[in-house]
Amino acid sequence: MKLKRRRKLINYLNILDQPIRFNPFVFSRMFLLWALLGLMGGAIAGLYWIVLELLTHQLAFFDGWLVIPVMAISGLLAGLVIHFIGDPGEIHLIVNNIRFNKGKLDPKNNPSMIISSLLCVGSGGSLGPEAPLVQVTGSTGSWLGKIFRLKGEELRSLSIAGMASGFTALFGAPLGGSLFSLEILHHKHAVEYYKAIIPALVASSFSYIVFALIIQLGLGATWDLSTYEYSGVFDFGYAVLFAIIATAVGWGFIYCTKFFKILFEKRQMPIYVKTLIGGIVLGTIAYYLPLTRYFGHHEINVLIQGSFPLSLLFGILIFKIIAIAVTVTSGWRGGFIIPLFFVGATMGLIIHHIAPGTNLTLAIISCMAAINACVTRTPMSTTILLATLTGFSYFIPILFASLTGYFLAPRLPFIGSQLDKE
Repeated sequence: MKLKRRRKLINYLNILDQPIRFNPFVFSRMFLLWALLGLMGGAIAGLYWIVLELLTHQLAFFDGWLVIPVMAISGLLAGLVIHFIGDPGEIHLIVNNIRFNKGKLDPKNNPSMIISSLLCVGSGGSLGPEAPLVQVTGSTGSWLGKIFRLKGEELRSLSIAGMASGFTALFGAPLGGSLFSLEILHHKHAVEYYKAIIPALVASSFSYIVFALIIQLGLGATWDLSTYEYSGVFDFGYAVLFAIIATAVGWGFIYCTKFFKILFEKRQMPIYVKTLIGGIVLGTIAYYLPLTRYFGHHEINVLIQGSFPLSLLFGILIFKIIAIAVTVTSGWRGGFIIPLFFVGATMGLIIHHIAPGTNLTLAIISCMAAINACVTRTPMSTTILLATLTGFSYFIPILFASLTGYFLAPRLPFIGSQLDKE
């Protein structure tokens, strides 16, 4: 009799241990987890942006020659933070962990990433806040997955969803942010991670809502391009032509970065010395060309609305590329997507100066798309992001430009962790 009771008890416990199957919808309790992650990601991004804006406004008071010591000191402080608190790594490390470490992003270095990136971005470095946000929100996804004891693809998907929520918050493009979090992992094998697309979309949507409520950023077009009017099928040919020119600039940026990387690695030195040197170089460039300071979020509108001579535009283009390369290689923390969009906008203006008969909006957006797709290997998400950020209603010319930049990119990717590995 006791044995029968035990068997019944075990059967009842097994039944209770199973999920209750009364839900007739696709909706599941995992949706709540993705939504929670999105809410957290939006709140993190909102708080980060508020602090960044306050710091930027405080440091913006130092202009003229004072920009050199301010950026040098900021670089030194960021280097000391990384040296003593821990090296948070860069986008290469995030991609490697998602691909080869079962999607586990370690949150222990988040304090170092947050503090160092705030100093680097707020003082005027040529890198944006997108990479720090992606790392912090992605590792938040990993942390949440561990709390709920997720493993395998579920954990990886939650980490990717966290990355998407951070990226979406800044750009205000849930679909573009979700696709970017997949494409950046590996341009040829993004389909391997498409199990994460629904989690990423859900987290991105909730993150977008929270961030918009806090900051009101990403509501509508960010950059004030004049309205594009389709003039015929030749526009697609022009988009490809502009993209080819911009891709050549992308190659120049990649090799410029490699040059400075060799230069900084030629002699072993502490990270804080490298960031100090980087700060001095960046401050000097910003002193002579103030528009090259900062990551370009607001500066792109100044560039588009201004009337700059051709010689100055060439100077801005060349030294902005150098500034981004120095920022990346000297240990400063941040992301290079918005700075690359700035370079693309400058190239579009140069093309319009040389050939005034070209459509300015088409030239700018084609160059922005091509250079970013060339460097990051993300043609799909680049297309959607630019359509959102610029309010460009004709989707296909951007896609043509993005694909041109993608297929004409160097065989060896700029993000080394995108290489094929077993």
